[in-house]
Parts: sequence; structure tokens; C-alpha cells
Amino acid sequence: MVIMSFVAKKTYYFDAPGPENTGDAVKIAVERAKELSLRRIVVASTSGTTALAFLSGVKAAGLELVVVSHVVGFSKPGVWEFSSESAATLRAAGIRVITGTHALSGAERAFSRSQKVGGGSRTEAVAEALRRIVAVGLKVAVECTLIAADQGAVGVDEEVIAVGGTMSGADTVCVIRPSHTSSLFDCQVREIVAMPRNR
Repeated sequence: MVIMSFVAKKTYYFDAPGPENTGDAVKIAVERAKELSLRRIVVASTSGTTALAFLSGVKAAGLELVVVSHVVGFSKPGVWEFSSESAATLRAAGIRVITGTHALSGAERAFSRSQKVGGGSRTEAVAEALRRIVAVGLKVAVECTLIAADQGAVGVDEEVIAVGGTMSGADTVCVIRPSHTSSLFDCQVREIVAMPRNR
């Protein structure tokens, strides 16, 4: 008898990154969550549009949706880019919307953008490596999972489906075992379920 030490799974490759992949990303994320009996899907959403796209598919499957948005002041001081109407709709549906400091940049950006200090940081180097070598959406998915773990929305002992995108929408789906930001190297991307092939 031959014992196999591997498992074969389906991976999806989008022709290009972008929001047009969001509908398929919802289906793919729900499908893999069911296959693995996972309870939570963590989704990055800047304005709330992507979160709303995931709402019905995730709820219909009996899964829990955790939405992670940009921090207040990300693009303009004092402004939260997330739509207040979208936030109200999601919260009324029992969805947790988290806004936390970017785990892979945060305070580091103050130093790298400074004329006096300048230079890249180690955490920004990690972010750039994930972004450029694999996919922007993978960096986003990892970062949102770290933020969700730091906020207590996901445990560090359970796998989650994590979804990110390139600029807007969703185009990357993966399975991650989360960690807290302070334990970044304990975070594990266990499966890349879908991603853009051409970036």
C-alpha cells in the first residue's frame, strides 16, 4: 500500500488583477471555506463595496464575515474612506467591521517618508516583497489577517480564508493561519486558492 504525503487541490488564476474578479472571488472563497470546514472569511474593503459583494454569499453559506478597512487618515487626514451606509448595512447584518493600523507599514511610513530620516523599513520591505513577488492581494490578505487577529476578531489557532485585492475589488483568496503582528513570522499562508496570474 502506498501512502501519499500530499493533497491535490484546485487553484484559480485570474487573467489580470482587478475588481472584475470580485464575484468569482466570493464563490471561490466560500467553496474553499466549505471544503476545509472553516468558519471565517476575512475580507479587505476600502469603501465597503467589496464587503457588500461578499455579504450575501458568505451569509448564505452560514459563514462569518470579518471586514478590515483602511485606517482613518490613510489617504486624507481625519477621513475614513469606508462608506457609512455600507458600514451600517454590514453591522445591521451582524458583520464586524475592523479599522486598524496597517500592520506592515503603520508608524514605519512616518520614517520612510521623512526627509530627515528617509529610507525603507524592514516591515515595508516584507510588504513590498509579498506585493511584487506574489501578488498585491496576498500582501493585503496577510496584513488584514494580522489586523483582525490583533483586534481579536480571529483566533491565532484557527485557519481563516483571507481575501485581498489590487487597488479595488477582490482578486486573491488564500488560507492563512493568523498570528498577531508582534509575532509576524508565526503567520502562515497555507494555501493560495486564487490570484491574478499576470500582475
